Amino acid sequence: MTYSIKANRTALIFGLSLVAILTLGLALRLYDLTDQPLEFHPTRQLRGALIARGMYYQMLPSVDAETRETAVSFGESTARIEPPILERLVAYTYLLTGEQLWIARLYSILFWTVGGIFVYLLARRMLLAPPAAETASQGSGLITASALVSLAYYLVLPFAVQASRTFQPDPLMVMWIILTAYTLSRWSEAPNWKWAILSGIFAGLAVLVKAVAGYIVAGAAVAVVLNTLGLKRFWRDPQVYAMAALMVAPTALRYMNRGSLASEYVTNWTVALSHLLLEPGFYVRWLGFVQNLVGLVMLVLGLVGVVISQPRSRALLLGLWVGYFIYGLTLPYQMFTHSYYHLQLVPIVALSIAPVAEIILGRVAQERRIWQAFFVGALLIALANASWQGIFPQFVEDHRAEPAHWQAVAAQLPSDGKIIALTQDYGFPLMYYGWRKVDLWPNRGEQKLMKLRGSEKEFAEYFQKQTEGKSYFLVTSFSQFNMETDLKQFLSENYPVLAEEEDFIIFDLRNSSP
Repeated sequence: MTYSIKANRTALIFGLSLVAILTLGLALRLYDLTDQPLEFHPTRQLRGALIARGMYYQMLPSVDAETRETAVSFGESTARIEPPILERLVAYTYLLTGEQLWIARLYSILFWTVGGIFVYLLARRMLLAPPAAETASQGSGLITASALVSLAYYLVLPFAVQASRTFQPDPLMVMWIILTAYTLSRWSEAPNWKWAILSGIFAGLAVLVKAVAGYIVAGAAVAVVLNTLGLKRFWRDPQVYAMAALMVAPTALRYMNRGSLASEYVTNWTVALSHLLLEPGFYVRWLGFVQNLVGLVMLVLGLVGVVISQPRSRALLLGLWVGYFIYGLTLPYQMFTHSYYHLQLVPIVALSIAPVAEIILGRVAQERRIWQAFFVGALLIALANASWQGIFPQFVEDHRAEPAHWQAVAAQLPSDGKIIALTQDYGFPLMYYGWRKVDLWPNRGEQKLMKLRGSEKEFAEYFQKQTEGKSYFLVTSFSQFNMETDLKQFLSENYPVLAEEEDFIIFDLRNSSP
């Protein structure tokens, strides 16, 4: 009787802890929900907003033809490498709610939370020995507590909080990656058609949402299959072929008529920048960038967790890590410039720290209650600090005035000639909020890429080529303008100012200054 009461009390504590962590994760992401999506990679988020708006206006019967055509053309003008799944889902929801950008945040938050539930379930299964042989013992409680640590890291990590509430396909991709890892783990316990088919479907959806998921799910699948069947059996197992076909088929169908786009992407971002792989500084920058996102200590503990995990779990974790590393080698520039390209690393680290958490928690369980309370207090402080850091950007930044700002800029733009602009975020804020599209002067990042690819030219010649056929030069990003001294001097010395206010300046390219 006493044991039963104690077990029920422990189960209640763990159940409440699970609910509390999930609630905290949701609360952090719902904070400042209705602000404009400009706090995290605004270019990427406004790209999704433009696509969703175009789809919405295309379906909206009450809008006038000119507005519909403009919205659709703006949406179609953005590069579409991935299928617009989230954008389509948001557009359909707009038909019920009207155009509310925070709808996309709700969907991303939902996807990330579902992924978190399966991080928790998978972490528990990875720690069970033998597989699926859970008992109501102290060891079972320790396993549950360790899985909660993985879940807390996944939900409260500041980078994850900020990136998982954005209008991007990445949270949806991560959800499918986690579901793939879970079903692969179940398949490795007892190979059967159910888990083989589910693994293939989930992996195929992950790759369809964003092709780079292929590295992660393929790495996990290969490692799990080889560990489960061995080298001699895997190639004769029909379940393996079914999994592989389901993983590849959706994306293959999607890109069947888009081979040139995929080829161009590989050429520009992999082949042209492959020389970075020979530079030691690349790996230093990669590690430095990642440690700022997921934490160096947790990164190291995650790698340690791979080593000390059970063999079945080690294969899955190792496959995930190897897949991530190969992925980084194929997109070297993004590895130290684009934080959201590392979002799939969050669940990998979260799962990998579970074996380490089990050892630490097991050691703490042997201490007196006062020291256990001290340990819990330290964890709560760390949780509170991470939570604050997660919402800090939203707390200190308010972007609600941005729509009016860009509408005011758009109202001042001439309409009797083409405009090239040095402006923020690829001109997407001007397009989305001001309904004006301009050609873009390459930003410093693009110019840096040109140098890496060996295509830098003399400035005057370069300027004339970029502005050919343009009547006006708009500047709204003065921080970039002041850094580009050649451009600033060339415009000031050769072209008159047509209009100037505090937040923009327009040069008249039709007339050269004497």
